[in-house]
Amino acid sequence: MQGIAGKVAIVTGASRGIGRGIAQRLVDEGAKVCLTARKPEALEEAVASLGGAEHAIAVAGKADDPEHREDAVRRTIETFGSLDLLVNNAGINPVLSSLIDLDLGAARKIVEVNALGALAWAQSAHRAWMGEHGGAIVNISSVSGVKPAPGIAMYGASKAMMISLTESLAVELGPTVRVNAVAPAVVKTQFAGPLYEGREDEVAAAYPLKRLGVPEDIASAVTFLLSDEASWVTGQTLTLDGGLTLTGGV
Repeated sequence: MQGIAGKVAIVTGASRGIGRGIAQRLVDEGAKVCLTARKPEALEEAVASLGGAEHAIAVAGKADDPEHREDAVRRTIETFGSLDLLVNNAGINPVLSSLIDLDLGAARKIVEVNALGALAWAQSAHRAWMGEHGGAIVNISSVSGVKPAPGIAMYGASKAMMISLTESLAVELGPTVRVNAVAPAVVKTQFAGPLYEGREDEVAAAYPLKRLGVPEDIASAVTFLLSDEASWVTGQTLTLDGGLTLTGGV
């Protein structure tokens, strides 16, 4: 990918799953990466797998904590000298519930972390570096933000909000900062486990490509959107679903 080598990225929610896969691909392409997540031990393991401090640093904390966010941005710039790329991957879905029965406290937390958190990280990165120097942002949304998703509808609503934020930020921040999103279907991670574990073949049968996603599938698309090869792409949401939404599924 052109334009990744030598760049510096923050990837939130990067201790495992999709975030870790994205961080790995960015390092493979020559970027330096700051990984954030809640658990320090898992982050340190992830940094070690990426080749250590030469390639990555870890800053532990909650994605919706303003102090953690500012600390991660500051330490990234102090360590690597810039902040060119941001991947908003951190997200939560603490409940499986219909909207009509959903606890409103849980609903607020989902929106706070998934949607407002992504906006807050973009604001911090813009203030600290991108506003003056430019950059690229990719938000990790979901096919549940594109179509109704019974049982995880509030999660989907927060991801739909993320798509809307992506479009508006792209208009506001162009031409120096590009903002895009990806909308994955089920990817084989611990986070998505309740959606497929114990019945993977049955779930995958609904996909035209007859398999679930893996983190590398998402990492490839995200890296493209961050790269100079996508220099005329902004405000877009790329659906990564193995064809699932073509058949009416989500």
